[in-house]
Amino acid sequence: KSFYSFAESSMLRWNGYIQQIRSNTATKFVVKCVEKKNKVPPSVSRTFNLVYDDPSQVDADDYRFDIGCSINRKVEVNRYGVVNKTIPAGKCAVIRHIGSDDSIGAVVNFLYSNWLPNSSFQLRDFPIFFERVRFFPEVAEHEMVTDVYLPIEE
Repeated sequence: KSFYSFAESSMLRWNGYIQQIRSNTATKFVVKCVEKKNKVPPSVSRTFNLVYDDPSQVDADDYRFDIGCSINRKVEVNRYGVVNKTIPAGKCAVIRHIGSDDSIGAVVNFLYSNWLPNSSFQLRDFPIFFERVRFFPEVAEHEMVTDVYLPIEE
């Protein structure tokens, strides 16, 4: 399957040090804004991360990352900075990563450094993104399942 369609998502932009994402922002977004305020628990909503920067290539303070979940209505104005955003439909190269985020960089590097140059595709104007299929704390970190999507076009 190479053509994907995504519903509108609610997103929270994270700027800054990547190691703080798991403990601070992700918890705040999923628990306070999504689960409680918008009544969209992770068990019934697709969860996404949009990755705008390579953390090894930018200063920690400049790293940009969106955390989001699918939602079928407009997000109410809120103090957390969560907004509506659409992941556009289109072709994507997809790899399923099983394990902790500590090794997900190898998957991303493979897509950009090996797969893309040897394919007949080029990048679309949208960042690489992850769909969190099974994630901590629902499962142990080594059992996490993440689909890595690289938006492409011919």
